[in-house]
Amino acid sequence: MTSAPVAILYQALPPPIIDGLRKDAKPGGYSDGGADIAHALTMAGEAVITPVPAPDPARALDWVFPDTPEGIGAAIAAGAGILWANTVLFAGHPLENALAKVAIVGQSPAAMQAFDDKFDTNRLLADAGLPVARSFLLSGAARAGVCALADLEQACADRGMTFPLIVKPVRGRGSQGVTLVRDIDALRSSAAALIAEARFGDMLMVEEFLDGDEMTVTVMPPASPRPDGTPAGSRWALRPVYRFDQQGGVAPYNGDVPVTANSVAIDKDRLSDPAVAGMLAACLAAAGLVDARSVICIDCRADRAGVFKLFDLNMKPNMTGPGRPGRDDQDCLSAIAARADGWSYTDLLRAILAAQWGHGTAQG
Repeated sequence: MTSAPVAILYQALPPPIIDGLRKDAKPGGYSDGGADIAHALTMAGEAVITPVPAPDPARALDWVFPDTPEGIGAAIAAGAGILWANTVLFAGHPLENALAKVAIVGQSPAAMQAFDDKFDTNRLLADAGLPVARSFLLSGAARAGVCALADLEQACADRGMTFPLIVKPVRGRGSQGVTLVRDIDALRSSAAALIAEARFGDMLMVEEFLDGDEMTVTVMPPASPRPDGTPAGSRWALRPVYRFDQQGGVAPYNGDVPVTANSVAIDKDRLSDPAVAGMLAACLAAAGLVDARSVICIDCRADRAGVFKLFDLNMKPNMTGPGRPGRDDQDCLSAIAARADGWSYTDLLRAILAAQWGHGTAQG
């Protein structure tokens, strides 16, 4: 055992509407990944607190606590000294009331709310000089900083954005609601449908489409050890993972196609490619700008000149993995990256666990 007892939280609270925008809840509230984490750590000899005394590996909810006040209270009462927030946090989340009592694996609630806004986050990164996909906000009616649907063609022309383009939610999850459009009519109809449905709120993003290689970079927090044994001390990145077999120019939702079927870690010799090295440097800088306290993932794609641009910073990446029945193909992108450098899924989890922060920890 290498840590205090840990309990894993899953998303049981309904997602709040923030500035008119909504992030759709994942079916099951990440309980599947939370159970994968809890099971793997238990099998490795870590002290894991669970809601039931003898959790069934086939039953995800046997392994995880809801992120409600009652669920958090039950985990602490059962002996948890660390809460792993495998959920979407926000300012005012009940976890805030536990920060003085336990250590946390995850982001601060306020930071996750702020940087879960894809447009504002990308603007922050661009203002800092990082290479970021260009985009603008769109809604049914114009307001400060937001274009009206009726002015869509002029908005693209003013920004020099040519087709194809991407239309997507501002606070989306994965590829949910993300569409590649090839002309103004397709953009207008896709945007109008998203706005009318209001599933993600009353506003969306129009983003330049980058047609080069797509990669996902996992950035680890400073307190996490490295596969080569280098002592912790500063943020570092796992091997980039190359994404292929996109559908309509967009990586498919991992609930439909496991990432193990369309993702592979790049060869080590490609790390010396100036374009890849520049991408990694940009991702490390981005993690610092958003004060990442735990693992994050950043999606990047190369433009026509071969320059990788960041387009989606994920403060709560998927963390599924094998071990439970029927989960052999459930390595997440971060686990694929870690395996390329000799780490198992459990090794990755232990490195993330080592970056706990808050009550009684060095990062707190």
